[in-house]
Parts: sequence; structure tokens; C-alpha cells
Amino acid sequence: MKGRKREIIAYFRELDRRFFMDSHKELAGLDEALPIGFDQTISQPSLVLEMTLALDLQPDSKVLEIGTGSGFQTALLAEFSEEVYTVERIKELHGRAKERLKEAGFKNIRFQLDDGSMGWQEFAPYDRIMVTAAASTVPAELLDQLNVNGKLLIPVGTPAMQELTLLEKDADGKVTSTVLNYVRFVPLKGKYE
Repeated sequence: MKGRKREIIAYFRELDRRFFMDSHKELAGLDEALPIGFDQTISQPSLVLEMTLALDLQPDSKVLEIGTGSGFQTALLAEFSEEVYTVERIKELHGRAKERLKEAGFKNIRFQLDDGSMGWQEFAPYDRIMVTAAASTVPAELLDQLNVNGKLLIPVGTPAMQELTLLEKDADGKVTSTVLNYVRFVPLKGKYE
């Protein structure tokens, strides 16, 4: 993984955050979350990198992302996975991210406009699942859609503070949970608000 981790960090450093923003481009170099409209944010770069590394992406990984947002995180996932299935509930953000990521040359991303809290059952199971919005509890639907030997990363808690939680499902389907950090994300809308 050491070589892969270096590759991810190198790609991340080259990825121009401004490309994924419509406004506040002059602030893109700051390590902080910035507004992208519709009460949503583009996450702080250091957290995007931390979350990407925590998923331990493999070249054959099939990834589900809940909350496409600007597409910044999606680009990282797609560069280091076989397929990414990304769900966004806000039509304007969904459209912009789709346009950007296609312009960037990605051909391994499928987009869905929907309530991400329910996952994307049609293409389950997924080897990796990343949720970029905070849930009050881990959605059972997402755990069900996680493959054996899979990893699910999700912020869990109250609107004020969440635990960035990594859930891992072993070969027998047993799930273990580890808190990686304390974070503050916009809320996951839908059943698990």
C-alpha cells in the first residue's frame, strides 16, 4: 500500500480544487471547507485526502459515493478504483459535477440523482462506500450494500459534531467499527437525518 498511498498523495497534490468550484476560487488553496451553493460545501482538502486514504482503494474496487457535491472527492475515488457509483440529491450539483468529471476525462463513473441515504441497490454490493454527509446513525441500507471484506466510511453524530467512522465487514459478514477523527459535515438528508 505504501506505493499506492504515495500515488494517491501525488495525484491529490496535482488535482486543481478550483476546477470543482464555481465561486470562491481565490480561496481554493486554503485548507478549509468552502460553500458550493445549496447549503453544501466542498470539504477541506486535508480531510478529502484522509478519507480517501482511509478507504484503502484497490485497482479493482467498486465504490459507492453518497454526496457527489462538487465532484472533487469523486475524482480521487475514480482515479484509484475500477468503478465509482455516485449519488447526489441536488439537481444542480449533480449536473455540474457530471459535466466537470466528464470534461476531466473520467469514464468509470456512474451518476444518480436521488436520496443517497438509501444507497444504490441496483449495482450492489460495493467494495468501498464513502458518505460525505453526516448521518444520525449508520444507514442499514448502506451496510447491506457493502461487500464482504468491504469498508464503509461515514460521519456519524449530531449536526454540531460527528465521528468519522470506518466500518469494516469481514469475510463472515461481521462488522467492526473504528472512529478515525472528529469532523463536521453537512447533514445527510433523507431517512437518516
